[in-house]
Amino acid sequence: MNNALLTLKNLVKHFDISGGLLEQISFSGGKFTRKKTTVKAVNNVSFSITSGEIFSVVGESGCGKSTLARTVMGLYPPNSGEIYYGKNRIDHLSPKQMLPYRSRMQMIFQDPYASLNPRMTVRQTLEEPVFFHNSAISGSEVRDRVAAVMEQVGVDPRWSGRYPHEFSGGQRQRISIARALMVDPEFIVADEPISALDVSIQAQILNLLMDAREERGLTYMFITHDLSVVAHISSRVAVMYLGNLCELATGRALFDTPRHPYTQALLSAIPRLGQKKQAHIRLRGEVPTPIRLPSGCVFHGRCTYANERCAEEVPVLTQLDSGACVACHGVEEGRL
Repeated sequence: MNNALLTLKNLVKHFDISGGLLEQISFSGGKFTRKKTTVKAVNNVSFSITSGEIFSVVGESGCGKSTLARTVMGLYPPNSGEIYYGKNRIDHLSPKQMLPYRSRMQMIFQDPYASLNPRMTVRQTLEEPVFFHNSAISGSEVRDRVAAVMEQVGVDPRWSGRYPHEFSGGQRQRISIARALMVDPEFIVADEPISALDVSIQAQILNLLMDAREERGLTYMFITHDLSVVAHISSRVAVMYLGNLCELATGRALFDTPRHPYTQALLSAIPRLGQKKQAHIRLRGEVPTPIRLPSGCVFHGRCTYANERCAEEVPVLTQLDSGACVACHGVEEGRL
């Protein structure tokens, strides 16, 4: 896409969890062998996020959503693949070279308490990124900005001298959002920002994020497993399974006509008012471990439509006439 703000090309992120040398060595068949254990968290993921859209990434716990988010933000270095911000490649940059992008890309973490320094007041927490990225700014300007942003997120500026433990979970998440907004970013990765909150507070935080988008022209990459939220806010939705991207479509198209069998199973699990009998698709088997991924399509062991090709050949994400992209041999062959 010519107006893409963020582009990923064949992004791969694996984690070596082999431990020390002695933990890697085993004795079998009369000889010592050394074996490494790798968690294949993200595998050849490619997509683009257009400026101004809300791009949601969904999937079961452990599918690689948060790892993808942290890799995009540079918190994890990718094993291979490319990340572009605008037209500039950023995945290979040093921490110093990444500084100009840090103020343009911000992240809201899942746990609002763990992401805030308990020894810093709200004022110190919000002032720190501004002073870091603009050392020439005056103290009075920063204080005015802190007050303005706190008001925008619905936290009384008079409470800026308080510490994180003096706030509720919803208030702490508002402070986390305020911290992300302090440096006027263009792009925000929101990693399950409402999952740790009460349902009544979730709606307030979502409305706050949507208002901030309208007022500041923000672009969101929204990580969540709450499909009802995804249907409400998303421009486009990417569905992940075991680190692989299996479907990518607009929010409306994905919920109206899901094509991948895994997407169909996910959406069938959403409770619907007024529906007497749930048409829930029950998947067979168990979720494989990302340490030992299945051959071929990673979903074939749980898919009722799988054939021999699915077990042997890895499907490629292919764009359909509708504009949706699906990685499924059954869809490609016209069986689904």
